[in-house]
Amino acid sequence: MSPTVLSLAAIVLYLLAAGVLALDAKAGGAARPTLSGTQIIIAAAAVLIHGIVLYQAMLTPQGLDVSVFNTASLVGWMVAVFALIANLARPLQMLLVGLLPLAALSLALEWLFGRGHPVTGKEPGGVDLHIALSLVSYSLLMIAAFQAVLIAIADRQLRRKRPIRIMRLLPPLATMEVLLFQLLTIGFFLLTLGQISGFMFVHDLFAQHLVHKTVLSMLAWLVFAVLLWGRYLRGWRGRTAVRYTLAGFLLLAVGFFGSQIVLQLILKRV
Repeated sequence: MSPTVLSLAAIVLYLLAAGVLALDAKAGGAARPTLSGTQIIIAAAAVLIHGIVLYQAMLTPQGLDVSVFNTASLVGWMVAVFALIANLARPLQMLLVGLLPLAALSLALEWLFGRGHPVTGKEPGGVDLHIALSLVSYSLLMIAAFQAVLIAIADRQLRRKRPIRIMRLLPPLATMEVLLFQLLTIGFFLLTLGQISGFMFVHDLFAQHLVHKTVLSMLAWLVFAVLLWGRYLRGWRGRTAVRYTLAGFLLLAVGFFGSQIVLQLILKRV
């Protein structure tokens, strides 16, 4: 089946799954511990088809195609996968309402603009490890950023004492914060490994145009390190946790995609 048909099918399924979840929120029902069978089937089908599209687009005879739109699509796919897996243990319906359309958007961008770019070629195993760790940590920290947004919304509504209907599908605020710091802890650990592997296996940052990415990633690492230190030693939570999480993720996002956008789309370099 053609990549176009597969991409359109996955996009429709992502949006359908998110729409079904949003309708639950509109109906004002109580939060369920897990997704319904129908929701799982639709979302899992979207993830499966998206994975097939990624496989066809990124694995080439010349090497791995990590152009900016393919990479964005891969991150969107990984975010959807991790969120679905996490939902087996915790109620993340409202998180998925935001993350599934994001995965659909990333796939749409890959479908429209992700073909015809040069590939990176065969990379040493250490560099592949660095790329894999960076992608997984980025995906988990993106989920944490969305979780932080939900916490900010919930906190604002509680302070105003005017909860909106969507709040009925959110877990208690304390539960949401526990999940946030679980995501941050795992993501930070993998980000740390990714940084170490980068210094070990990437030998010339200037020649490979990685200086800005490295500096911004290290700043993001520092922000997350301070946040986790404050959480476990000072009990930081609430708005402080939200601000640090979003600031760290913004730095990471600019470092992660900023250099790719400038090099590949503006300067037309690999």
